Amino acid sequence: MKPKSPVGRFILDGGKLGIVTNEISSTNWNNEPFFSWNISYEIKYFDGVCCIMTKPSFERLVDMGRIIFLDGEKK
Repeated sequence: MKPKSPVGRFILDGGKLGIVTNEISSTNWNNEPFFSWNISYEIKYFDGVCCIMTKPSFERLVDMGRIIFLDGEKK
């Protein structure tokens, strides 16, 4: 089962309130496998800052407890 997407969810990131506004998918050509998918998230914070964060970085910060979902779900 695929984990729920964080898009549209409110977060606290090190005490900063934000919302995940977009999932950005892109591909890269490699020798093996011939291409790979990269997923990043766009996060807009309520202090006006916008951040693009890779999915592995986002998930690592959630696992560390640095990013907390405000609706109580973990992922």
